[in-house]
Amino acid sequence: MSSTHQTPVRLVVGAAIVDDLERPTRMLSARRTEPSALAGGWELPGGKVDEGESPLSALHREVLEELGVRIRLGVHVPGPLPGSTWPLGDRFEMLVWLAEVVEGVPAPIEDHDELRWLDLGDLRAVGWLPADLPIVERLGAMFGSPPRS
Repeated sequence: MSSTHQTPVRLVVGAAIVDDLERPTRMLSARRTEPSALAGGWELPGGKVDEGESPLSALHREVLEELGVRIRLGVHVPGPLPGSTWPLGDRFEMLVWLAEVVEGVPAPIEDHDELRWLDLGDLRAVGWLPADLPIVERLGAMFGSPPRS
């Protein structure tokens, strides 16, 4: 008798931090330092939702821990999966919102060694992690930036 045990998917949250929610011209990218498999890749800031925590609370907590800033959230960026999430490998799915900094100056405090503001017309200027790339493409379309090959 065999049984297939499937590990439940864990929810992750991400912030597409722009310079202005109403008239964005730039978006923040963050370069990961760990785990080693992801080190050097660029991503949207954010992280795992803890048990008993709401996704929005987790996003505010993660951005404060990682970048030292408080944010105001804008629209949700819907993903292709049920629940409007984005796939992050087999074990994780991510919810993403637009956001802008309302307090503090972003700094790479935790899990990142560099931050870079990207012009919306040049969102592919960094080497995004493969899982974040479709999200960046969707953001580019939302901002009216043509995809680059």
